[in-house]
Amino acid sequence: MELGRYEMKTYNTIVEFKTAYYSFYLPLACAMVLGGVESEAAYESCKEICIEMGTYFQAQDDYLDCFGDPAVIGKIGTDIEDNKCGWLICKGLEKMTEDQRRVIQDNYGKKDPECVAKIKQVYRDIDVEKDFKEYENESYKKLQGLIDQQTFVPAGVYMKLLKKIYKRQK
Repeated sequence: MELGRYEMKTYNTIVEFKTAYYSFYLPLACAMVLGGVESEAAYESCKEICIEMGTYFQAQDDYLDCFGDPAVIGKIGTDIEDNKCGWLICKGLEKMTEDQRRVIQDNYGKKDPECVAKIKQVYRDIDVEKDFKEYENESYKKLQGLIDQQTFVPAGVYMKLLKKIYKRQK
């Protein structure tokens, strides 16, 4: 397995096209079209906010897949077994030791509960949960700033979406 493919730049590109556009930007852009919005700047502003929101949402989904309570989220996460390019692996690789990287190399993407447990232990050892909580708070502040700066869509529209996903448990 090539660990070099798990980089935040790659992750962000995947998330932009996998989650941010269809879950956040396109629904709002369609509403804007139906509402008669013609300003290109309005759509650009909407896209910037929605890509940021979609990226945060996907990172949160990746976090819950690993650390969420299956009874609450309604499923047992399989991102590790499925060899996903997720937020946790990308962030974690930025700070792992060579020994920890070897554990990842030997166990990531394997459908074996012992391998999954080893990956999760590395995540705990490097405190990737803390990293996510910091990212979550930074994303919220950044999104609030972007929402406050734009003047095209009522801020309440974006804030309703943000409040729905911020610190969600499922």
